[in-house]
Amino acid sequence: MSTIKPARITKVLADSIAADIGFEPGDAIVSINNTQPRDLIDYQFLCADEILELEVLDSSGKIHHVEIEKDYDEDLGLEFSTALFDNLIQCNNNCPFCFIDQQPPGKRSSLYLKDDDYRLSFLYGSYLTLTNLPQREWQRIEQMRLSPLYVSVHATEPDVRIRLLKNSRAGQILEQLQWFKERRLQIHAQVVVCPGINDAQHLEQTLLDLASFHSVEIPTVASVAVVPVGLTRFRPQEDELVPVTPEKAQETIRQVQLLQEQFRQRFGYTFAWLADEWFLIAGEELPCESEYEDYPQIDNGVGSIRLFLKNFNLAADNLLPQKVSKREFTWVVGNAVEKAFIPIVQRLNVVDGLEVKMQALSSDYWGQNISVTGLLTGHDLLLNLKDMDLGNGILLPNVMLKHGELVFLDDMSVGEVAQKLNTTIFPVANQEELIKTCIQN
Repeated sequence: MSTIKPARITKVLADSIAADIGFEPGDAIVSINNTQPRDLIDYQFLCADEILELEVLDSSGKIHHVEIEKDYDEDLGLEFSTALFDNLIQCNNNCPFCFIDQQPPGKRSSLYLKDDDYRLSFLYGSYLTLTNLPQREWQRIEQMRLSPLYVSVHATEPDVRIRLLKNSRAGQILEQLQWFKERRLQIHAQVVVCPGINDAQHLEQTLLDLASFHSVEIPTVASVAVVPVGLTRFRPQEDELVPVTPEKAQETIRQVQLLQEQFRQRFGYTFAWLADEWFLIAGEELPCESEYEDYPQIDNGVGSIRLFLKNFNLAADNLLPQKVSKREFTWVVGNAVEKAFIPIVQRLNVVDGLEVKMQALSSDYWGQNISVTGLLTGHDLLLNLKDMDLGNGILLPNVMLKHGELVFLDDMSVGEVAQKLNTTIFPVANQEELIKTCIQN
């Protein structure tokens, strides 16, 4: 069994119960009603009660006992340093396409953690394989109704999935889906397509098998994302993987679109979606916005470009002035989205006095000819933008940076890159920040 650590508090929300009591960042919760919470799920479940007895460890190491009376389900107003107060459940597979294994050595340790934890899947929508769960964790999923979970399926044929995950337990996926069905629990699935391994007839079999678990009443498999494999120059040479070519992308698009028609007729719902990258690799137009329905796979890059464009136009309607004092910016994006984002640049440059130049880059760092924005690194910016007139600075999408920190995937800091390019870098988190940075700086 893993060791449970006290839940370290990083933030106390203003005007909350915790603020009234006097909780401070650095305090830690040891137990709630004599139970040690393993994770944020336990914490939320235990804190739903109306009367709480907390054992609290303050930052000086002193233990306090606190009793709280509150409304049922009322939140205490605490945030923690991590969602897991015991150990991360790590991956026990050896998938050749795993991005963790396609990185260079010697970077920050967090980049090499292989998360395969059902709790992070439930809380944040990260994908897991279901190959590493002991019986007690299956029981907890059932007892606490932890649904939906997000599952990396990749293939439903046992021999194909075992080959992909390099794990003999990977062949149990259909039995596991039946387990979810019998308990009326849901999953969202993803299939990373590796040409020559789980594509073509194998992909069709996988999607049809998953569709057999989708009923209109309570669908066990709520949706599926079909994603092209992404490869870097650091991957092991014996991995038997080949990149997705434009021809393979076009073939896969046609194949999945035929199945989508079947699913729409059966369910009144598309059910399986292609990630935007397929269309970018194929050099084809993205589907129209309505085809993404309720965007169930947005975090897998399904419809993210269409949604970005829609939200940009809404923000632009509200925020863009007719004129600003003269200024010029360089907007850095991955070259995969260059064509799709041209309308954004055109719309910004209608503003009198504003000039935004898009620099759409591929990643030399990862060895990719076509790159998504989130994989660009400090190395790529220095390589491509040195000696260039960058105007008043660089507009930098936050997706390139470590969550909550101004650090790229190659461990270079934003400040270091800005200094070497002799410019200012403006990290922007969304469409509104992009526009406001253009018109206010």
